[in-house]
Amino acid sequence: MKELPTPTLPVSPSTLPRGSLHPGAADPHCNGLADPAASRLEVAWARHEDEVRAAQRLRFAVFAGEMGARLRSPLAGHDIDIFDDFCEHLLVRDAASREVVGTYRVLTPAQARRIGSTYSATEFDMTRLRHLRERMVETGRACVHRQYRHGGVVLALWSALAAFMQRNRLDTMVGCASIPLQHAGASGVAAAGGAAASIWNQLRDRHLAPIEFHVRPRLPLPLERFDGSLDVPPPALIRGYLRLGAEVLGPPAWDPEFNSADLPMMLRIDRLHPRYRRHLLGA
Repeated sequence: MKELPTPTLPVSPSTLPRGSLHPGAADPHCNGLADPAASRLEVAWARHEDEVRAAQRLRFAVFAGEMGARLRSPLAGHDIDIFDDFCEHLLVRDAASREVVGTYRVLTPAQARRIGSTYSATEFDMTRLRHLRERMVETGRACVHRQYRHGGVVLALWSALAAFMQRNRLDTMVGCASIPLQHAGASGVAAAGGAAASIWNQLRDRHLAPIEFHVRPRLPLPLERFDGSLDVPPPALIRGYLRLGAEVLGPPAWDPEFNSADLPMMLRIDRLHPRYRRHLLGA
């Protein structure tokens, strides 16, 4: 077992209370903010390479196996990119089986300086956020095993992430939230693009950040080619972010590797919805 380098910031494990597990089919990334009693779930930060590999296998199963992403990886059956070695990896396990059933990766400001970028910056011009960088984390690669898609796993991840940010005086979270282009059963380029365009039109009317935080996609989804008036709900993960108080930073980028339209999103701790502030931060 190979030790990972010492994490850039302190990490500490926490465990959710016992309860019943209610598996069920849902969005390929994560379910929204629900709060059934969690099964015996454990959430902790990866400290060894084999733990990171377990997260990468889960990511591959969800992104390639379910969403049809075409992943270029140095290790078969794993989703690996250049950012992984610089990130902290948050894991949720089933305590009985020890299987990793949920994961997030987190790029801290110090590690973003070391690698010279963030993943989001490969998809968007993030210049307008440069004044936030010293207290900003990037989250990404969120996914949950298909048999564990209930609110308990998502809340376990978000609770640990919120505590990490609070403990280390980080106040802003950014990331790319994906709209799979087979979302809501859309088939064909026109239907899939129309679903993404329609979701963008809904969100920009109600959840768009102030202009000083707007970012621009490097490879824009050609929204003008699609019917943007469809009645399509956003994916569950995006709905969850919005309930927390997240804002959309601009129109989606097109990610051909993941077959998705990616929305830039930002959550500022001082804008966290009071209900979830109490739940996640105890404040």
